[in-house]
Amino acid sequence: MFGLELGLFGLLSLVLFLWAAIHVLGSTASPLGKALWVAVLLFLPLLGFLLWLFLGPRSAR
Repeated sequence: MFGLELGLFGLLSLVLFLWAAIHVLGSTASPLGKALWVAVLLFLPLLGFLLWLFLGPRSAR
């Protein structure tokens, strides 16, 4: 019953993670800052994306 919904949710999570990770790694943040942001994105995919979107480095966008 929830197969399609879970699949779309997983796909959306993956796309948002990849988009944010690419922008984090290309940002001017320190290497430690980049590593912390990627860790947050890995362990809290959707929340991590929203946190990065609102609190992440401004120069990356």
